[in-house]
Amino acid sequence: MSFYDNVLRELIVALGAALALGNGLALIRRRRDAQARARAGLRSTKAKGSSRAQGGRTATGELVQAPVARSVAYLVLGLVMVVAGVAAIVAA
Repeated sequence: MSFYDNVLRELIVALGAALALGNGLALIRRRRDAQARARAGLRSTKAKGSSRAQGGRTATGELVQAPVARSVAYLVLGLVMVVAGVAAIVAA
């Protein structure tokens, strides 16, 4: 096994861990973000008469809360990358 093969395997583990950790933290922070949105007085997009333009985004275009489905999908993808990378390192 060459040096570059080993580095590539380690990068896969590192990127997968970063992806899983970042999205895990985004899911944990969802409740705090919802409370901050409520304190700021932003209306829900489902509230009657709310503006469609707002759509759960701030004035700068950032999402107010992390989408659950996307965050869970990326969390699972990150965990798969970590497992595959560790398996490749151990098998080599």
